[in-house]
Amino acid sequence: MEQKERIMEMEQRLSRAAKAVMELSVALDNYEAVQEDITALSEYYGSDTWKQDYADDEAGLLPADLKRGVLSEDSIWNLLSDVRELNERLKTI
Repeated sequence: MEQKERIMEMEQRLSRAAKAVMELSVALDNYEAVQEDITALSEYYGSDTWKQDYADDEAGLLPADLKRGVLSEDSIWNLLSDVRELNERLKTI
């Protein structure tokens, strides 16, 4: 590889790496900022309160226009599973 080609290749590598590091830093800041939300969701899911909210939804006692993704049995579970996998990945990296 000639000098010019090597320098151009390394410049591309530097640009890609710098961009990835910056994007990851922003993503980690965002992830850190929602840790309280994740903890609250973890405590809510499967609690007596969640079970009552779920039962009331099943009984049609909640307003029809109320967004209720948190009452889906899969949405919080999937999020918490993703969090566990991400945390393991971060430990590995």
